[in-house]
Amino acid sequence: MSGLIALLDDVAGIAKVAAASIDDVAGQAAKAGAKAAGAVIDDAAVTPKYVQGFRADRELPIVGKIAWGSIKNKLIILLPIALLLSNFAPWAIAPLLMLGGAYLCFEGAEKIWHTLFPQDHTWDQAEHPVGDMTHLEETKVAGAIKTDFILSAEIMTIVLSAIPESNFWMETATLAVVAVGITVTVYGSVALIVKADDLGILMSTKGRLRLTRATGRGIVRSMPTFLNLLMIIGTAAMLWVGGSIIVHGLEELGFGWLGHHIHDLAVAAGHMVPSYEGAVEWAAKAGMDGIVGIALGLLIIPLATRVIGPIWGAVFKGKA
Repeated sequence: MSGLIALLDDVAGIAKVAAASIDDVAGQAAKAGAKAAGAVIDDAAVTPKYVQGFRADRELPIVGKIAWGSIKNKLIILLPIALLLSNFAPWAIAPLLMLGGAYLCFEGAEKIWHTLFPQDHTWDQAEHPVGDMTHLEETKVAGAIKTDFILSAEIMTIVLSAIPESNFWMETATLAVVAVGITVTVYGSVALIVKADDLGILMSTKGRLRLTRATGRGIVRSMPTFLNLLMIIGTAAMLWVGGSIIVHGLEELGFGWLGHHIHDLAVAAGHMVPSYEGAVEWAAKAGMDGIVGIALGLLIIPLATRVIGPIWGAVFKGKA
């Protein structure tokens, strides 16, 4: 009997350790995932465009295909690469993170430039493929998965850099949890967004109550504004996160003067409003990081449109 009790105690101890490990993974995943907010929001803002022009009954299957491709991008390709970097080339994480941050800055600045000067927009203009709708759907899904790969690489790198120093299995579990959680969140949100107008139409035409029909009409009317607002938020988040990644990366590489100046100015701004010092300091720092992001993104636009874009198009043209 005493042996059985000792065994049960050991099992209980193992269970406690396992539960604590799960809590640690969940906590690290939540903190690390929050660091990738800019790329996540951009992913959710970009994806709905890939279902435009298709029948309503094909919208969710297309989103599902893109989500499955995103899962494979993160778990099969990017997670092993991230673990290899973390264990064998940790020095490469900061430069790669800065490269991804620069991409976010470019994406955000390019959206602003396209809004101000739509006639000059030449980057990321996908050719409209011809053929049957099945081929068009396959082409759209393939293009969306390629775009997702870039954003997923940035997300995984940000998450990896945000995980506290731990063992191999903790890093693996945290990255896997974040990968699945972010994918479900992003594409679940996209599915709700793309079907919201259908729900609104159904409510406005089939609803028994006047309030139901009015709510449905409100959903339909508000969706264009909501999508535009989502794009604005995504752009702002990209510039803020991208700029902050660049500033922090420069500090890690020994060039901390920009980060120090931003920090000092943010602290001074917070002192001007003692009642809301923390919020003002955060907003000031985020705003200055965003300005850095815009400036860098505008500098990258000519390089991307005149050098990288044409090379990319020449290499991958016709490879869907």
